Amino acid sequence: MAAAPGLSAFPSPGFLTLNPASASPLPPEHRQRRQRLNKNKKKNWNKHSDITEVEEFLEDVRLQQRTVGGLVSEKTDDTLFFVDTGDEKKDLLHNKGKLKPLRIDLILQPDSKVSAPKDILAHQIPNSRKLRRKAEREKRLGIVPRKQRLLNARLQNPAVKTKAVPNNNPARDFYDLWSITSPLDKELEGKDTWFLEQTKKKRLKRPHNLNQKPSQVSAVEVIAPGGSYNPTFESHQALLLEAHEVEVKKLRTEEKIKRQVAIPSSEQLPTKESVLEELCQGLLVDSDGEEQERRLKAGEEAEDRPVRNAVWCEKKTERERKREKMIKKQEHRLKEQKEARQKQQDLFRLRSIKGEVKELEIKLAKRKVKRTEKQKAEANKPRRLGRLKYEDPDLEVKLSDELADTLRALKPEGSILTDRFKSFQKRNLIEPRIRAKFKRKHKLKYVEKRAFREVTL
Repeated sequence: MAAAPGLSAFPSPGFLTLNPASASPLPPEHRQRRQRLNKNKKKNWNKHSDITEVEEFLEDVRLQQRTVGGLVSEKTDDTLFFVDTGDEKKDLLHNKGKLKPLRIDLILQPDSKVSAPKDILAHQIPNSRKLRRKAEREKRLGIVPRKQRLLNARLQNPAVKTKAVPNNNPARDFYDLWSITSPLDKELEGKDTWFLEQTKKKRLKRPHNLNQKPSQVSAVEVIAPGGSYNPTFESHQALLLEAHEVEVKKLRTEEKIKRQVAIPSSEQLPTKESVLEELCQGLLVDSDGEEQERRLKAGEEAEDRPVRNAVWCEKKTERERKREKMIKKQEHRLKEQKEARQKQQDLFRLRSIKGEVKELEIKLAKRKVKRTEKQKAEANKPRRLGRLKYEDPDLEVKLSDELADTLRALKPEGSILTDRFKSFQKRNLIEPRIRAKFKRKHKLKYVEKRAFREVTL
């Protein structure tokens, strides 16, 4: 491969030979001056310093520490060399009775002269003096420690573990999988319920409300017989009558709203005279005599009223105070006597009181029965779960002229998705909902693009 024009095959001008006497083979016109660098700065020192020799030396030191366990120059000859006699029998006699370790074990042994630091905390035992005195006392008196007693008891009476019968044993007895009592629960009998629940050997007690349905209405309701594709005349007419009643009810509600919102007739509209009379009600007086009469009556009523904010009040005498106190005591005594006579009288009418109590119990029982019947009747009704009220869907009914002769010619009525959605609402699983109406916040702005304008023009 030839060299590029203008360049020779000689080394680069920056290469320095080891021999200072040897000069560069380049001609004088191609020689470059040696770059002088100021190495008293850290940046130039790190950039232009050659540290390959130092790195090689350190790598060699690390290699010796890994393989030999230290520097070779510091090792003795006995650790580095061994005498090879060349006689196997002599070597066997010389090493007879000695267990020579493997070479790999010798390499892995640490060569450091510094011993490992001693873990002082491992030898420190809390209350060691107290425990030592206790052990000496038990040894002197011949007392067996509690741990040793328990161990001896376990050794004398070993626990016999009953081997569980495998489930794949064909000779095992059959039992009802869904029954309340199971032979597999015999091991758990007599044990603490809380312990069994915490160890996951027994299920937690489920709340009784968890198994109750929010509504007793069936998930799929059977339609009326008139909704069949080939119904009888009576069943179809009954379904039509039911649909007619629903429509009549809707019309009545609409008419009621229209009547409430409708503008009244011209006869019922207020005239100017009636409006003025209503506005002036109570402001004008017919005659001066009536006004004077009204003022006299007001004055008499004011005189009859007691003065609340009276400053002066007559002080009661001591005799009056004692008399009031005596009257109060007498009233209290009479009240107590009356209550005692009433209690004594009630003893003679115990039979009538028992009859009254029985009548009250019968009345309460009837009221309770009515309340339970009302609750049962309302249990199947949809509840008010949200702001909207549940509305029954429209009846899926076909008129007499729409009935088909065969099932193939029958056209579907209603939607399965709507039916399921209404069923969820009726069974109180979800709250009644309506489709959200999209309300545009800002008006649409129509912009005619330039390209479209050019075509239209």
